[in-house]
Amino acid sequence: MTDDKLLKSLSKLGFPMFEPSEELDVNKTLADVVKSHDTRLWEGFPVLLANASESYQFDSNQVEQQLPSEELKEQYHRLVLLSAAVYAYYHLSFSWLSKLMKEFSADDKNLVKGWRNALAHNQTPNWADDEFDPERVRGVFELYYEQKVEKDRRRKDRYEEFSLEHALSQVFSPKQKDLFKKKLEGDPLTKTEQEYYSRTVKKKVVALANSELHSLSRKLLEQ
Repeated sequence: MTDDKLLKSLSKLGFPMFEPSEELDVNKTLADVVKSHDTRLWEGFPVLLANASESYQFDSNQVEQQLPSEELKEQYHRLVLLSAAVYAYYHLSFSWLSKLMKEFSADDKNLVKGWRNALAHNQTPNWADDEFDPERVRGVFELYYEQKVEKDRRRKDRYEEFSLEHALSQVFSPKQKDLFKKKLEGDPLTKTEQEYYSRTVKKKVVALANSELHSLSRKLLEQ
């Protein structure tokens, strides 16, 4: 049996399907944050909600069902409104949020607009006895967003790297691919390597660089 430590290590190496079987209950976690009455956690709720929404488990109704009182349900609703205000401030839109917003009342929409303006002018959102620091609300979300953008960029870079490796493997043999990379990076070639490059690899490079061949190849792929 594979232990959890190895599974976590495999996950970090890019195999998330090998994560330990215990799965985070995102709805319960959101409900627990609401029940905590911890202002610091509430200021980060827009981040938590955005992350939770990426899970197939997320269901706003299930979050509410785990809140035992009407007061807590109202707190959750207002945290969703605060999140909507933050997303509006950063001009972000989500399909799941659009569905929730269909159930917003006119007062809800006015609150979102008002809190969005408060964040824009560095004013404290008007929230009963609890005060949110607009700079912290924005700061926490911006940190999350920067990390997400960087994570997405690294994922894109890895995909492009794997895609290029695959494409090169379709055209060149392993030896030819190594020479192609050495030549591209300006590494010195031995006399034998240079002769092999000129005799074999360069012909393929010239063909790949032909714009008409590239155009015809694209047309074939579109058929």
